[in-house]
Amino acid sequence: MAKEYSFDISAKIDMQSFKNAINLVDKEVANRYDFKGTTYEVDYKEKDKLLVMVASSDNKLDALKDIVITKLLKQNLSSKVLEEQKTENSSGNNRKVTFKIVDYIESKEAKKIAAEIKNLKLKVTAQIEGDSIRVKGAKLDDLQKVIATIRSMEWEAPLVFENMR
Repeated sequence: MAKEYSFDISAKIDMQSFKNAINLVDKEVANRYDFKGTTYEVDYKEKDKLLVMVASSDNKLDALKDIVITKLLKQNLSSKVLEEQKTENSSGNNRKVTFKIVDYIESKEAKKIAAEIKNLKLKVTAQIEGDSIRVKGAKLDDLQKVIATIRSMEWEAPLVFENMR
């Protein structure tokens, strides 16, 4: 019997790297001249999977967002792990923005990914299994073509390719 290879497509994020990025944001902002004497806060709510940022103005809030995204990218995390929920006024004339942490593939997007894999007309199968997609095939080269094609497309979720067997 021929050996069958497989891999998973998911949107899991390395939470330790995420926490490290948030800690690095705190360190950098504490040392930045433009944040001296101003109010800022970066709060990661692990239970709710939320990241809340508070700054004294919209400009400071934008700078804080840029720092967070830069630190995420340096930790090899996609900026797509953060989905902005709402921006609002906070106490003391501060501005507050809330981000939801995205660590799953929505079912609509999973169906689109599976359809794209099917449209490649390679001898592979794609099965949606909860919050991941299992891709199986007899040839390793076909699976690598699938990975390259899916990576080259634009998706809403931060896709991760794992468990290549």
